Amino acid sequence: MSEKVCLMLAAGLSSRMGQWKMMLPWGEGTVLDSALAAALSFCDRVVLVTGFRGAELNWRYGDNGRITLCHNEDFTEGMFSSIRCGTAAVGGGHFFLALGDMPAVSGAVYRTLWQQRDATCLIPEYAQGKGHPVLLPPAMRDAVLAADNQTSMKTLIACHGQRRVPVSEGAIHWDMDTPEQYQQLLRRR
Repeated sequence: MSEKVCLMLAAGLSSRMGQWKMMLPWGEGTVLDSALAAALSFCDRVVLVTGFRGAELNWRYGDNGRITLCHNEDFTEGMFSSIRCGTAAVGGGHFFLALGDMPAVSGAVYRTLWQQRDATCLIPEYAQGKGHPVLLPPAMRDAVLAADNQTSMKTLIACHGQRRVPVSEGAIHWDMDTPEQYQQLLRRR
C-alpha cells in the first residue's frame, strides 16, 4: 500500500491578517496544530513547508517523526515557490496539497479523496464550490518540479485534468486571510 503524504503550506507572511495566522489560537492549540492534526488523522506523513518564522515551526514540530520540515528560502516569491519546495520531498505517489490556515477541515475529506484517487487531480467540492485539500496524482510531482515560480497550481491542474469529488464539509472553503475571516471561523466552530 502506498504512503499517504500531505504537502502542507505554512510559509507565508500573513500580511492581510496583520499577525502571524499559523499560531493563532484554535481549540486546545493553534490554527496550524489543527490543520496538521486533521492531515495526520489520515495521512502517514506531512511535508510542512516553512518560510516566514520557519525557525519557530522547526522548533515546534521538528521532533515529530511524522512531519518532514522543508524550509523555502524563497517564500517571498509566492505560494508556488513553496509548493515546488515541498513537492521535492513528497515521494513518488499520490499526494495531498493542503493549506496550514484551514483548521476546520477534518480527516474525512482526506479519506474521501483518497478513496477516489486516479490519474486526475481531485478537487473537493461542497455546495458547488471547490476547496482544499486537493489530491494530486504522481505525474503532478514532475510537472510541479519542472515549472518555474511564475506558474500557478491552478494552471498546472487545469492542464493535467481534474475531477470534482463531492464532500460533506463546508470547511473545505474556510481559509483565513483576514481578522474578519478568523473571527467568522471561530464562530462556526
